Amino acid sequence: MSCRPIKFRNVPPDTFACMKKKLQGAGISVPSGNRGELSGSGIVADFEWDGQSNLTITIKEKPFIVSCEAAAMRIKQFVRQCHGS
Repeated sequence: MSCRPIKFRNVPPDTFACMKKKLQGAGISVPSGNRGELSGSGIVADFEWDGQSNLTITIKEKPFIVSCEAAAMRIKQFVRQCHGS
């Protein structure tokens, strides 16, 4: 069961690169490039970044006990940590 897509605007290249590095540091597998599948900690999600500023992440799988909202909040934390860095 997929969750609703999480859409981020104003994600410049440095923020996107930082976010990917932080996700990898948290043990989440992140492929190179602007689109692909994130996986780790029981969560699988697709991501797509337009190369300029728009990022969409769609959680496809998650542990039963984790809500879509909780998983989305965790992902948003990674973006916030990198925004403006």
